Amino acid sequence: MPINFDKALGSHEKALMIQSRRAVALSSNIINADTPGYKARDIDFKQALKSSQGDMLQLQKSNASHIPSFGMDSAGMQLKYRVPSQASLDGNTVDLDHEKSAFAENSVRYQTTLRFLTGKFQGMMKALRED
Repeated sequence: MPINFDKALGSHEKALMIQSRRAVALSSNIINADTPGYKARDIDFKQALKSSQGDMLQLQKSNASHIPSFGMDSAGMQLKYRVPSQASLDGNTVDLDHEKSAFAENSVRYQTTLRFLTGKFQGMMKALRED
């Protein structure tokens, strides 16, 4: 009987991918904290997870070299601009404390998701080894 990994892993695989992409966006915000005119961006995790489960229409590319639509990465996750809590004279919208906090929270969620996936794989390995 073949194993259906989509059913076995649930949404953890997709959550891990989204959290990884969100870490990239947040680290980009932190790196550009002193760049004039830089606009902080983030991924709405709940919305991205929902769209990755097929609830939203995804754009189809007829050629691999086509450019993805603006604001969307290759997995269809939309990067949204963060609304600044305080205006900056140079136009930069990065709040370094908020970005560091969001990055730390995302890291903890990533590690937790990784632990869930590890447990799932260990369970499958145990089931396969038992005769």
